[in-house]
Amino acid sequence: MRALDDVDRFDFIETKFDQADEQELFTRLSFRADKGQDLMRIDKWVQMRVEGASRNKVQQAIEGCYLTVNGKAVKPNYRIKPGDEVVLIFLNDPEVITITPEDIPLNIVYEDEDIMVVNKPANMVVHPAVGNFKGTLLNAVAWHLKMLNPDVSEDVLPRYGLVHRIDKNTTGLLVLAKNLKAASHLSKQFFYHTIKRKYKALVWGDIKEDTGTINANIARHRQNRKTFDAYPDGDVGKYAITHYKVLERFYYVSLIECQLETGRTHQIRVHMKHIGHTLFNDWEYGGDKILKGTIYTKYKQFVDNCFEVCPRCALHAFSLGFEHPRTGKQMYFESELPDDMANVIEKWKSYTTQINQK
Repeated sequence: MRALDDVDRFDFIETKFDQADEQELFTRLSFRADKGQDLMRIDKWVQMRVEGASRNKVQQAIEGCYLTVNGKAVKPNYRIKPGDEVVLIFLNDPEVITITPEDIPLNIVYEDEDIMVVNKPANMVVHPAVGNFKGTLLNAVAWHLKMLNPDVSEDVLPRYGLVHRIDKNTTGLLVLAKNLKAASHLSKQFFYHTIKRKYKALVWGDIKEDTGTINANIARHRQNRKTFDAYPDGDVGKYAITHYKVLERFYYVSLIECQLETGRTHQIRVHMKHIGHTLFNDWEYGGDKILKGTIYTKYKQFVDNCFEVCPRCALHAFSLGFEHPRTGKQMYFESELPDDMANVIEKWKSYTTQINQK
């Protein structure tokens, strides 16, 4: 859906298309009814102003609380009045229309009638797309939800409740919705950056500061369109903020904790490379070769062995906090480091101990 160009009939306040990040899942449209607006049902009023917004889609948005008037949920028969501000947050059209349920094991950390929290393993794509139509997290989630309710579908629950994503090779926690109201509530929390997310990462280099904040826009790399780059001047890309603190130092690599204010694609990976501390074994950003250390053969052998132990970008989404969509209670979950990251960290600890003993 997109807004029609009809400035004579209403004041179009804002259209925000967040791209190149997890919020590309959503689009936010905001309108204000003009002073001469006649009373009209809200569903019909929105349908006239948003291209592709069928009556059914608009009513679904209202039922799921994706649509608000003056900050409050309304019923489909609400009549728009002069000066009303209408905000609509909706899912963008998915890359794949049909998600085929597959019987794939899920590590479900928590589940109730509204939400489920899943601990995603490495090498699992979240959403089906070209080249990855099967074996994704959503294929598994679709199977699980259909076992609970055979009537659930993408018409009833678009994308089976997906409200955010993490990279294929990133492990850790994801929250999914099990109904439209939960999806709406969680979507707004992600859209307005009130979700609390923390990651652990192993990065190249000994970071001088114990804590820090990286504030640099992120956009597609100008030469390599498959990756992203940081643009600190703010004239390109979407704003992105990452807070970090050092947990442990191992001479040539550091274990850090990152807290996100925004959710741009590859945000931690791009930001840490931007300050000179590329994630360990992140092949897309050059972390799969020795960036810090010695020239000795034994050191090279040690690093190569570490790459084999953790054959992916060393990044784990270990903490997730949000407001429960029904109860309003603050929910908080943590996930232990997966074996590959835990083992490679232990190897670096041993290596550091050996150096200290010399």
